[in-house]
Amino acid sequence: MACYISSRNNRYYAAVEETYGTAAPVTAANRFNAVTLEAQLEYERPRRKDKTGTRTDLGFTGELKRKTRFSLQTYLYSRDSGEQAPRYSALVQSALGGAPRAIAGGKAVASANGLTLTFGAAHGLSLGDAISVGGDLRFVATVPALDSVTLSAPLRAGAGAGAVTGGAVAYSPATGLKGVTVYDYWDPETAVQRLLRGSAVNLMELKLNADFHELVFEGQAADLVDSKSFVAGSGGLGAFPAEPAQQVVNDWPVPGHLGQAWIGTGPEQLHTLVDARVRIKNNIDFRSKDFGALAPRCIVPGDREVTVDLEMYSQDRTVFDEIYQAARQQSPIGLTLQMGEAEGSMCGVYIPALIPAVPELLDDEERLRWRLRGCKAIGTGEDEVHVAFG
Repeated sequence: MACYISSRNNRYYAAVEETYGTAAPVTAANRFNAVTLEAQLEYERPRRKDKTGTRTDLGFTGELKRKTRFSLQTYLYSRDSGEQAPRYSALVQSALGGAPRAIAGGKAVASANGLTLTFGAAHGLSLGDAISVGGDLRFVATVPALDSVTLSAPLRAGAGAGAVTGGAVAYSPATGLKGVTVYDYWDPETAVQRLLRGSAVNLMELKLNADFHELVFEGQAADLVDSKSFVAGSGGLGAFPAEPAQQVVNDWPVPGHLGQAWIGTGPEQLHTLVDARVRIKNNIDFRSKDFGALAPRCIVPGDREVTVDLEMYSQDRTVFDEIYQAARQQSPIGLTLQMGEAEGSMCGVYIPALIPAVPELLDDEERLRWRLRGCKAIGTGEDEVHVAFG
């Protein structure tokens, strides 16, 4: 007699689609670990208003339009090198729109002076690119010269001249969004296997300072296809895809207490951060009302919203004065958040212009806390947030 199916015997894969809604093939390299995947297919059931002579629902025939929602929670994991994209890169790209940019390491640092980093040769970097130096993940804020850049935050003491940069993978916003296919395989092979075609990430959330650094992806898919009710032609497939040959995935989640936070233009790092959450919301609509269409045919991105929630213990320091003054004046300041502290185990978020919320002063503990809810990022055009892995 069959026993229960263990939720541990579950494997996820994701790949960017070339054509929206046409399932993208995956290989073992597309596999990633996650905490949980929730996927729910719903049918839009119309209500009959005709008089049938009875109060009983007589039903109706014909296919119904579908709506599929999903939510996926995972961790920040260590990788072999900073230039290697995270295994869930397809979902990050779907959330931001821009394709991942691999930034090669090996650049020799000539000097570091505050926010200015000078190299021994031309660097080839551009706005929003990321570099790692001695466990510091930083973003390029401006490019004043071919051999120098202005960083989003200063390097920690001891990093600088004589150092060699590590590699990174950077993501920036784009006008359009790509669809993603997410595969959900189980043991045994005879169990229900699923795939989400035409998945679009409407909300990406990064959470700092939990047990482990966390990433959450939520959105809607064109359809939920399964191995038990599969019909040839679904998602452009002739048969439900077999799982790629399994490989061992020994990714280690990065502890949530490791990282850095830099706010404003001062040289002080914010050491007392208790909690931080960065949300990137795309306000997606879908082309789903077409006559003859049972599922969405393309993604229609709305206005992007980038918000940040921060909680920190208060100190009598200049950085707190800058935060409070910017909040009252509603003037933008920069924010750089770094999760992890070693090459291959870092994720960074850079918001060049963040308008802080006025802090709530919480005195329910022995130490005063500041809570800033709904800080809002602004920009000039697809530049309000940058995400990188180093």
